[in-house]
Amino acid sequence: MASLGLWVARRSHEVGGEDIAVGYARAQASTAYGLVFVFVVETVGVSFMLAPYPVAHLVMLLLDLYTVFLVLGLHAAAVTRPHVVGPGGLRVRRGTRRDLRIPLELIASARHDLRFPDGNKSEDGVLELAIASQTSITVELAQPVTAVSLWGQRTEVRTIRCHADEPQTAVAAIKKLLASDS
Repeated sequence: MASLGLWVARRSHEVGGEDIAVGYARAQASTAYGLVFVFVVETVGVSFMLAPYPVAHLVMLLLDLYTVFLVLGLHAAAVTRPHVVGPGGLRVRRGTRRDLRIPLELIASARHDLRFPDGNKSEDGVLELAIASQTSITVELAQPVTAVSLWGQRTEVRTIRCHADEPQTAVAAIKKLLASDS
């Protein structure tokens, strides 16, 4: 919910002056806004149906409004917490659920690589952060890094696949930093 405040204020979470923010929320925006629309219509419909029952009406109104703000908050988290390319390295994020910092010296290569991963299969050593069922950037690492999930599960990864709204620009920024670091 804190992301809603950042979104309204048009701020990004921990993006410095020298950093390049790489957005990834555009692919999921239509789905998020579609869900918000459906939930608002449902809220109005349920309000009319439960008008004769004030306690049930209030409870359902609060739950429906919470659902609307939850969906908006999840989308706001993706908008306000972009991937970051900067002198400190690459920071790959997925809303508030995933945040992985990769030092520049560990990045072996980066490339534009459009994929539609199967959510039921996972490869060892690969972290896939798909948005709208797609990834568009593949980052290969020289050494594995430990990715920690929201629930504390630790995974060693050598390859990171994530989505970016403008993958060619993001890959060019990563390659430019790698070239200047050499």
